[in-house]
Amino acid sequence: MRLGRVILNCVIWVTFAHAQNGCDALKDLKLDHAAVNSAKWMEAGTVPMPMGFPPKPQDISVARRCEVDAVSRPTSDSEIHFTLWLPAREDWNGKYLQRGNGGWAGAISITQLIGPLAQGYAVAATDDGHTATAGPLPDASWAIGHPEKLIDFGFRAVHETAALSKEIVSAYYGKPAGRAYFQGCSDGGREALMEAERYPEDFVGIVAGAPANHWTNHFAGFLWNEMALSATKDRPLTADQMANVEKAALAACDALDGVKDGLIDDPRKCHFDPSVLLCQGAAPAGSVCLSQLQVDALKKIYAGPKDPVTGMQIYPGYEPGTEGEPGGWIPWIVPGMGIPTSIQAMFGNSMYAQAVHENPHWDWKNADLHRELQLADEKTGAILNAYNPDLRTFRAHGGKLIQYHGWGDAAIAPRDSIDFYEKVEAFFREYPDPRSTNATDVRAFYRLFMVPGMGHCAGGPGPTSFGNDDSRIPADAEHDVLRALDRWVMTGAAPDQLIGTGKVAGTALTRPLCAYPNIAKYAGTGDTNAAASFACLPNGKE
Repeated sequence: MRLGRVILNCVIWVTFAHAQNGCDALKDLKLDHAAVNSAKWMEAGTVPMPMGFPPKPQDISVARRCEVDAVSRPTSDSEIHFTLWLPAREDWNGKYLQRGNGGWAGAISITQLIGPLAQGYAVAATDDGHTATAGPLPDASWAIGHPEKLIDFGFRAVHETAALSKEIVSAYYGKPAGRAYFQGCSDGGREALMEAERYPEDFVGIVAGAPANHWTNHFAGFLWNEMALSATKDRPLTADQMANVEKAALAACDALDGVKDGLIDDPRKCHFDPSVLLCQGAAPAGSVCLSQLQVDALKKIYAGPKDPVTGMQIYPGYEPGTEGEPGGWIPWIVPGMGIPTSIQAMFGNSMYAQAVHENPHWDWKNADLHRELQLADEKTGAILNAYNPDLRTFRAHGGKLIQYHGWGDAAIAPRDSIDFYEKVEAFFREYPDPRSTNATDVRAFYRLFMVPGMGHCAGGPGPTSFGNDDSRIPADAEHDVLRALDRWVMTGAAPDQLIGTGKVAGTALTRPLCAYPNIAKYAGTGDTNAAASFACLPNGKE
């Protein structure tokens, strides 16, 4: 059905090629259960964009484009909005890129479209099928009484946007995109892996950053951390205390990799015990030492949630070494920065109250973690989790997947990316795909990069910029994850490393980010802040 419509639209293209590069006529496209609401040509110029946290308008240069806003209604309760920017025909690189959303979605971040447009991509994004509610953070109130909208958020909106955007691209340019890519982080990383698992032919190249793909277990971990910290309510953890915790963790583990640089390259080797900061006797007001209850809470957060009935690990814990970094543990895990509760608590409560129980009066204080996880898996696991290791069809289709995760992420536990990668490796050993040569070699199509110091998706100390933050400077495949993906798809040159740039304590550095399980190791001579002084070598883990 859609193929026939693509052919028809390509024929129609000739009739409107003279009106503002054919942009206006896109409003007349006939799309299955969808419509183009507006299509307008925009000349290059500067436009105000919300940037930063909290967002402040900044004037950003944007290339000329055809802006298309459309809506898809695959069910009677679906309202999936998406925006597609089309570069001028002579500027198009012949490829399509789709950007992921974040959190509970509910809006389209057009700031994500600017950089790819400048590179010549036809680029799209979706609101995932609902409008975010007002408040400190979007919640899941839209899911109450709307099971189809939860499905739209879980996977359908991204697929619909891909299929329909490709039709519009074909109509506008008179030919289909030669390659289709997806790039997202956080929930966008979950969307990325969901596409590889559920719709393996939508995209030939995927970048999945810090994926929240173990959604039900991940959000149970939010409740675990909220419960752990509730014991410290009489003396909440402060920013000064968290900075002191980071200092102590670095003192214990920074030098384990042979370079004392303010980074813990592999926190799995760090067995930091916050008890070293335990107050001796009564602590005066403002003291940065920790009470026993605070120590106990931190130990629970590092260890990660366990099922109170079975004792099984539900989700990994969070790593030492970046506890005091701005925008990290505070406010993600520990309340602060003007937010009355942690971001994790807000997400965890919205998941269970609104998406699982569909009861806004549900109270985490009365929750049984064992039962909550059971309910979440039964009702939403098949919709929200992207944890299926069977990527054989994605690989057979020629797909290439790059995943990255910051070791300092306080929103999504970094080890979960490793757990999933190793789960895929185990699956391929057990079920080699006869359609592929070297059928058990996961590295032939899937590379994982762990980033020392990096927080959630970007930022933090260390080599945290590699095209993940849309800076794309330098603009080459060695420093830019999207260009590395494109080169891999187009030439078969798999990325063994990326070069990350950043700072530690104000000092600029570059460092190779190595394809897992390798790690950057210092050569023993040369500048420890220069990537050339390191090599990607096998890493012994503990």
